[in-house]
Amino acid sequence: MSGSGTASEGRCLCGTVRYRVSGTLGPVRYCHCRMCQRASGSAFSANASVPVERFALLAGADSIREYEASPGAFRCFCGRCGSPVFARLAFDPAHIRIRLGGLDRPHGVEITAHVWTDSKSSWYEIGEALPQYGQGFG
Repeated sequence: MSGSGTASEGRCLCGTVRYRVSGTLGPVRYCHCRMCQRASGSAFSANASVPVERFALLAGADSIREYEASPGAFRCFCGRCGSPVFARLAFDPAHIRIRLGGLDRPHGVEITAHVWTDSKSSWYEIGEALPQYGQGFG
């Protein structure tokens, strides 16, 4: 994926943290694991993989807080309003996972799958004809 001219900007709820993703977003997965449900307060989270060199914090770097939700998996959020911004994995330092809800106008979004569907909320029905992986990323 190239960073050819497209960019998506985003922010947290209070606007303290602002960021830009250059180029198109990586594959988007809807994650139905219990941790994503609890962190988002919803049925799933929508996450896009992005190379770290294409992510830039524009404001609020000192407000970013991290929570190690499981060994080597860090959820990064605004310390003022609590909005999830991105996640990073120790085993994949070249990428971060952007939370799509914070982007103003996402460019190049391609939804590829529902993951961890064995943990899916009973009150949510998956309607898309996307691949579903019950125990992870397939």
